[in-house]
Amino acid sequence: HSIGLFSVFDADIIKTADVYSAGFGAEYGGRISAIVDVKTRDGNRKELRGKVAANTFGSKVMIEGPLKKYKPGKGSSSYVLSYKNSFLDKSSTLFYNHVGEGQLPYSFSDFYSKVSFNSHSGSHLKLFYFNFNDKVDFEHTTSYDWSTFGFGSKFLLVPQGSKVLIDGAFSYSDYLIAQKELDNRPRESGINGFNLGLNFTYFITNDELKYGIMINGFKTEFLIFNSNNRKIDQFENTTEIAGFVKYKRIQSKKFIIEPGFRIQYYASLGNTSLEPRLNFKYLINNRLRLKGAAGMYSQNLISAVSDRDVVNLFYGFLSGPDDLPESVGDQPVTHRLQKAQHAVLGMEIDLNSKSEMNVEGYVKDFTQISNINRDKIFDDNTENADKPEFLKSDFIVETGLAYGFDITYKYQARDLYLWLVYSNNRVTRYDGIREYMPHFDRRHNVNVVS
Repeated sequence: HSIGLFSVFDADIIKTADVYSAGFGAEYGGRISAIVDVKTRDGNRKELRGKVAANTFGSKVMIEGPLKKYKPGKGSSSYVLSYKNSFLDKSSTLFYNHVGEGQLPYSFSDFYSKVSFNSHSGSHLKLFYFNFNDKVDFEHTTSYDWSTFGFGSKFLLVPQGSKVLIDGAFSYSDYLIAQKELDNRPRESGINGFNLGLNFTYFITNDELKYGIMINGFKTEFLIFNSNNRKIDQFENTTEIAGFVKYKRIQSKKFIIEPGFRIQYYASLGNTSLEPRLNFKYLINNRLRLKGAAGMYSQNLISAVSDRDVVNLFYGFLSGPDDLPESVGDQPVTHRLQKAQHAVLGMEIDLNSKSEMNVEGYVKDFTQISNINRDKIFDDNTENADKPEFLKSDFIVETGLAYGFDITYKYQARDLYLWLVYSNNRVTRYDGIREYMPHFDRRHNVNVVS
């Protein structure tokens, strides 16, 4: 959220949140840098429970319980509802008046609901709906309004006596943001679309074969004026079709290898991307494990926030444009996709029964990135035909390189948990004219949780 302290997801309903910063598997696509996979938990299947909380920033209420109580050997169903909001724009005048009147004009409201139906065999169906809203209003200067809503379903079929699992999902979401300033020039961005996927998992002795197909369609609407008061707009409908396969092989209980392959077709751009992936882990001994990953990745969606901005509350999205420059410096542009290559190598060490360490290095080579042209000062028309291309095009093409390493230490005993991370990363971008470092280029980062 705009305040920066709160997620749109209620922490009490999150089951898992997996972050794949590089080298993610073939089941994930359409992204060239990282994946965040958030899964929410089911409601309580045995009894009615609830939670109410409040602080000087906001409040929340959560309620969960069974629709059909759980009994051994029989099916069950449950629900969970969560609502939270912020009234900081009002409470700040009482609790944070030293900041200054009107300096904390932030508010939001989030609603999430989920219904789960579970059979005794392990099959299930889950339905969900969410609605998130955010508002920032700096009087006499600028204001922001953005909202997101969506709904969807997930299912898992476990056929009796079969070695195959079938799972699938359907979802729809809609996002809209609008910014108003004193110049009365509109700044708007919206994206809505659907996702449909079907996966099959076969178990072959100790090995596992998984493959699937997915269809993704979305519409983007974008209108903004850059710092030079030049209009940049786009209205685009996009369809993506993808298929993947991966095979998890366990060999001699010491070596696990997972080769994969993904094919992604971007219909609106007429481009097909072939993306091999590979993950492995080798058990050197009972305390030492070596692991690694590599792959090729592609993406169509573009963030409308410049990576040179440290803070920018206007977060818009665009589809990959087809009117890109013909080159980045001396390198020709031969396709319209954003692409990257990843390589990760790491080691896990069990220091003793209570502590472990993880060391990991990575490199991500972004061979092509699309971005909004902040340098545009001329309209692209016949009157400006003699002007340089980089001063009149809406979009530019960049290359980038990100590399670094992380060291993680974790200690867990009966009454103490300690988690410590040191990371060092370096990120550069080149737009054909200048090389710059985006705001997430950070040399030394330390995080401690105890």
